[in-house]
Amino acid sequence: MPDVKTLAVIGSGQMGGGIAQIAATSGINAIAYDAHQGSLDKAKKLHEKLMARAVEKGRMEQADADAALGRITYTTKWDDMAGADWVVEAAVENAEVKADIFTKLAQTFDRDDVVLATNTSSISITQIAASAEVARAGAGQRVIGMHFFNPVPVMKLVEVINGLATSPEVTQRTIDLSKQMGKEPHAANDRAGFISNRVLMPMINEAFYAWMEGVAEPEDIDAIMRLGMAHPMGPLRLADFIGLDTCVFIMDVLAEGLNNDRYRACPLLKQLVTAGRLGDKTGRGVFDYSK
Repeated sequence: MPDVKTLAVIGSGQMGGGIAQIAATSGINAIAYDAHQGSLDKAKKLHEKLMARAVEKGRMEQADADAALGRITYTTKWDDMAGADWVVEAAVENAEVKADIFTKLAQTFDRDDVVLATNTSSISITQIAASAEVARAGAGQRVIGMHFFNPVPVMKLVEVINGLATSPEVTQRTIDLSKQMGKEPHAANDRAGFISNRVLMPMINEAFYAWMEGVAEPEDIDAIMRLGMAHPMGPLRLADFIGLDTCVFIMDVLAEGLNNDRYRACPLLKQLVTAGRLGDKTGRGVFDYSK
């Protein structure tokens, strides 16, 4: 199979923008696609800011930063992605949205050598691949989970998840590309939440139960986990960073996918979401960031 020369990223938010950035800094041409021009403009400004900071701190030469920025194309036109060798979907964490995207991807990328990867953190790869397979026979073999972690330029891990139909060749190519992008890939099987969120989210959920049941206050819960378990960020602060609505969504995926109610979101977590306290993105979640 040919080397990846052009990687298309669907979605230019935190995750999609980060994936496009590390592709470009790894020498790969990146196409950042988003239906909203405002999101693309925001991603471009962030890329310029991060590259400038890297140059300022001596982590990158100015010529290399300029070259990397020159490798990123920003577009709202779907057809501009047609020449890509690899696609990473990094849209909203919603099964129906991803099904629609992969149906369209299978129709657009009919070459057998174009891998269709998803950055989903919890949704079944087999389920996503089924949408591609319906649209084009054999496309499901090219669908794989390529789960990056936030912030993408900093976090080393890529969780590589095979769907039921994913070909071994696609798996190996995903591992190789992850390494080329400076990441450390590790494999997980296609079960709800994979490894990262299957282990992380119940811990976060339990922290909410500890708070709700009066075991300790949020500051103390986080401090105990940071100081006693060497976690860089406490579970409640991490929940705010991820987004409390996203935490609830993933817990629901775990509960349904594993057919076990012990994964249901804590009532207090759900209550905060109902109140619109979603964390960093709204300025208030467990903690108040308005000040």
